[in-house]
Amino acid sequence: MSGKTAGVSTVDRALEALAAGEPILVHDAADREGETDLIYHAGAVTPEAVARLRNDAGGLICVALGHGVAETFDLPFLADTIDHPAAGGHDLGYDERSSFSLTVNHRETYTGITDDDRSLTIRSIARAAERHAETDFAEEFRVPGHVHVLRGAPELLDQRRGHTELGLALAEAGDLPPAVVVCEMLDDGTGGALSPTDARAYAEEHGFTYLEGADVVDRLG
Repeated sequence: MSGKTAGVSTVDRALEALAAGEPILVHDAADREGETDLIYHAGAVTPEAVARLRNDAGGLICVALGHGVAETFDLPFLADTIDHPAAGGHDLGYDERSSFSLTVNHRETYTGITDDDRSLTIRSIARAAERHAETDFAEEFRVPGHVHVLRGAPELLDQRRGHTELGLALAEAGDLPPAVVVCEMLDDGTGGALSPTDARAYAEEHGFTYLEGADVVDRLG
């Protein structure tokens, strides 16, 4: 079986998994962040999923939104809203700019940090993304909060190939609303990013789909 065919098959399995509410693992690229993210469709993030994200992944739990949705909600890039010297000169070694927008809580949460609260916020963001033309974002969410929102690039993989765009491209290909949760997988032993070998082993142990960002770009880019 050729690498191209194998990649297509892996992407198909990932699309099926996201549609079924299951997580997938995506490694971006060795010459980019070199990280594997645990990714869910945002509409499938239960309190149990939040627990898996914080216990098994351990990175920052973020919701990536499609560009059109972010524009409708008037969600800015965070760096553009902060009047402080620290907000300038990102000097990212792997990209031109950060995708971070606001941090939010749903207005019906209490502290916003519990598994129940973050699940409510995340699933509400997914519903808002699905009906963004009818949603008043400020009426439903408050800032600051405990869920980080990311803005996807307008042209997705043609413009940027971070986990934000990889996840959103998969959601788009699966006819799902443009809202995905991404969370970096960390290594408890080293404190660094979980290696692709260990990420694959985790995926196999739990029956999840692991794929390389290159597979997604080859199929959907």
